[in-house]
Amino acid sequence: MTPALELQGISSGYGEALVLREVDLTLAPGEVLAVLGKNGMGKSTLLKTVMGFLPLAAGQVRLFGESIGGHPPHVVARAAVAYTPQEQALFQDLSVEDNLRLGLRRDRQLRVGIERAGEIFPFLPQRLAQRAGTLSGGEQKMLLVARALLCQPRLMLIDEITEGLQPSVIERLSVALRAECERTGVSILLIEQNVGFARGLAQRYAVMKRGELVDQGAMHGEDTAARIAAHLNV
Repeated sequence: MTPALELQGISSGYGEALVLREVDLTLAPGEVLAVLGKNGMGKSTLLKTVMGFLPLAAGQVRLFGESIGGHPPHVVARAAVAYTPQEQALFQDLSVEDNLRLGLRRDRQLRVGIERAGEIFPFLPQRLAQRAGTLSGGEQKMLLVARALLCQPRLMLIDEITEGLQPSVIERLSVALRAECERTGVSILLIEQNVGFARGLAQRYAVMKRGELVDQGAMHGEDTAARIAAHLNV
């Protein structure tokens, strides 16, 4: 089976300063893989490199067998890749409706898109005229995820979506993403520090330290919890 995402020996960074060093990673169709690690280890750099925001210094990036390494972000996005970054990515002064519209390829899809967003997060259709910047932090994260899902992605890149959120919102996000995986078979590369959230969503994990993947395995193996804890607590 052709991998949804295949990284072979990728190195990248900022200018001459390499952050990632010869990273190999494979994500199967319909799979959720969580990349875990402390701050500053290169996890966000990994997603920015796949998405084309950072140039490849070496290696190959393939999406369902097609090379996307070195392509600009808008070309990667057109290949049905949805990116949910850690930093604020909503248009704060635009309405909820206009932010959702940006996840659609055609305006005529808006009505169906809003209905779909409401199925995922029921509060959204009631807030269409509200400015996105006036939503609570958790509501903004849910709007961000809904917008990403409306583009019907084959691959989602999700960066620290649970940061700063209360447990009830984290659970709503987990339920929504699990349901979408089951409904559409979307593949997800998940960057997380919240191990509980990652364990509830992912089938496999990888641990990143100083720009390298130092451990990978099944998320629910007998010794997985101990292995992850050993890496993250050192």
